[in-house]
Amino acid sequence: MAAKPAPPRPAPRLYLATPALADPAPLLAALPRLLAAADIAAVLLRLAPSDPRTLISRVKAVAGVVQAAGAALLLDGHADLVARGGADGAHLTGLADMKEWLPQLQPSRIAGVGGLPTRHESMVAGEAGADYVLFGEPAEDGTRPSPEAIAERLNWWAELFEPPCVGYALSPDEVEEFAAAGADFVLVGDFVWTEPGAEAAALAEAEAALKRGYAAAGTATPASQG
Repeated sequence: MAAKPAPPRPAPRLYLATPALADPAPLLAALPRLLAAADIAAVLLRLAPSDPRTLISRVKAVAGVVQAAGAALLLDGHADLVARGGADGAHLTGLADMKEWLPQLQPSRIAGVGGLPTRHESMVAGEAGADYVLFGEPAEDGTRPSPEAIAERLNWWAELFEPPCVGYALSPDEVEEFAAAGADFVLVGDFVWTEPGAEAAALAEAEAALKRGYAAAGTATPASQG
């Protein structure tokens, strides 16, 4: 009897990271249009430093807009503010952060994990129950692996493990490459916000790149993928 072919993987989706937010008004004015410009699964809210009360008010303001559009709102760090701000979860960085906060966030909230430079650390995060693992984000000094290395890590993860993997893309070309490699989500941020007023067009371009990458993965042979 012939082996049953594996079901096709779901199409990847975009994960939008905001600039570090101090005044939420400009973002709140643009978000409904941006969330309608592309299929965005989640928004990663980056917060500029402030006191907890101010941060919570910023989270609440953004959460309502994001969730009304059918997307999830995650906080970049600030796991202690997730419940009070009405967010859907947090992005945690490194295994120590994960060990502290993952049990407190789950099962009612999302706990994604990045800052995983080695395969071993990413496997530890997956085995601990991370809702996703992120590959390719810059380190504190601004360095990051090459796009080829990030794509290789995504491909390795997608072939072997169940939890979703996210690729951190710095350009539409990287969006396409990471989608082709097997990313379940592709995080976009900095290049979307480069040109004021052009954010919706940048997101539409990112979504088109995502679809091209997914289509390319669907037509690739196992040998050419590996």
